[in-house]
Amino acid sequence: MNEDALIFQQFTEQLEEEADEEYWEMGAASLSVIVGGAEISHQLRNERHRETRQYLTRPELLENPQIATPWTSLYDSRSDRAYITTMGFDVATFDFILKSGFVQTWLSTPIPRTDTSRSGDPRPGGRSLDPPGALGLVLHYLSSTMLDVSLQQIFALIPATVVWYLDFSLDILLKWPKGGPGGGQFQEYNDLIIVRHPRLIGAFAAIDGLNLPVQTSEDEDIENATYNGWLSEHFVSSVLVFSPKGKNINAIVTSFTDNILGEIIDAVVNAPGSWHDANVAHPIFERLHTRTPPGYYLIADTAFPCGTQSIAGRIRAPLKAGQAVRGMPDEIAERMAYDRELLSYRQTAEWGN
Repeated sequence: MNEDALIFQQFTEQLEEEADEEYWEMGAASLSVIVGGAEISHQLRNERHRETRQYLTRPELLENPQIATPWTSLYDSRSDRAYITTMGFDVATFDFILKSGFVQTWLSTPIPRTDTSRSGDPRPGGRSLDPPGALGLVLHYLSSTMLDVSLQQIFALIPATVVWYLDFSLDILLKWPKGGPGGGQFQEYNDLIIVRHPRLIGAFAAIDGLNLPVQTSEDEDIENATYNGWLSEHFVSSVLVFSPKGKNINAIVTSFTDNILGEIIDAVVNAPGSWHDANVAHPIFERLHTRTPPGYYLIADTAFPCGTQSIAGRIRAPLKAGQAVRGMPDEIAERMAYDRELLSYRQTAEWGN
């Protein structure tokens, strides 16, 4: 190969190497542009997401959910007005719910989560809220229409924690003991009653209906479209059961003037429409049938339905006006004395209402 051909070959190889280097440089530059563009696009999406999201993250919340939050200020105030305004219950009722099983369940039960074992031991010390805080959270949720972000601010919780705690607290409330007395309470209540009414052996509480009037539109067309047009008034119906215990629930009742406010031990509330008491009280009738020991009964007025044959004798009422009483004179006298005690004790339901 002559010298000119060798020089030409070297020149050609150099051009090819330079072209390869330029190609790879262009490829690397293009890749950098693509990656950089994707990163910028991701950042822009995050910025837009942050501008429109409806929740708060941990840096945007108070540091410790159990110290110096709006909730802790409310809880420490012990103000009936503040508790009722935000949670629907006064301080005494809030404490009663806590002591009636909420605290024990919150501390002894693992919170169900999809990312942890359901069979693990509870870790109450690692939770963001103590039992009062958890109850306060769920009562805020049930008593208002506020956005979740407001709950996050009040309790200093991230969204996932709010969801976990609400679900768990609602489950606790659903399992909370309710629906009438149990165990030895039947005899305890009867012991209180017979102090003043010795003939009422077996009576443990009084039952009464309560109709709360509903405001309706002054426009008859709107009223008739919303409610039963045949009715002149509209109510939210409830049935309440009052025990013989009042404000001082540990005191023996010797005078019902000291026990005006009876403790509600069973209730069916907010049954819609103008239902008959028998329809509203059906759950209470069922509990009388399945969960009330033989010999115990409720006291009602003459207008209250006494239920079906399955609970015969479980609801007793005074004699109706003009009702005949047959028997020997001493039997009639005893029946009338028993009737007077029924009438006297039934009045406690009116005091409760």
